[in-house]
Amino acid sequence: MTADDTVAGVVRQWYAVRPDLDTAPMEIIGRVNRCAALLQQAEDAPLRRAGLTRPEFDVLGTLRRTGHELTPGELARETFSSGAAVTKRLKSLTERGLVERRPDTRDRRVALVRLTGAGRDLVDGLLPEQLSYEAAVLAGVAGDAREELAARLSELLVQLEGRLGRP
Repeated sequence: MTADDTVAGVVRQWYAVRPDLDTAPMEIIGRVNRCAALLQQAEDAPLRRAGLTRPEFDVLGTLRRTGHELTPGELARETFSSGAAVTKRLKSLTERGLVERRPDTRDRRVALVRLTGAGRDLVDGLLPEQLSYEAAVLAGVAGDAREELAARLSELLVQLEGRLGRP
């Protein structure tokens, strides 16, 4: 049995006007989309206090977790972003002294991006706080249910990436 959430209300409304439709997909996709929207609205308080957006933190985190320089194209693939979006983020992060770009010695047309010391320190200091914040957001979901949810979402993601492709 599911809770009476916003999506349940939408499904009931659709059933009232179109009882011939199978709204089961809406019960999953609608909830995933609604959860994503609410999480985005929360704006990640620790990141906001640090003056970062989630996409900017994703760029910094990608550079930190991979441990080496990346091209803007590689950053776009790793963060599921467009090249233009990464370029904009890199400009902002470079101006703030968190990343630096340098030309590739083998191909001067290619830029390599790396964290500065300040960028690394920011990620290392902020990640534990951000993870604690995210744990608090999920606090209403019990441990076993959280593991089950993560497993089911992983199954869905693997299926979608296989069928629809990775961005």
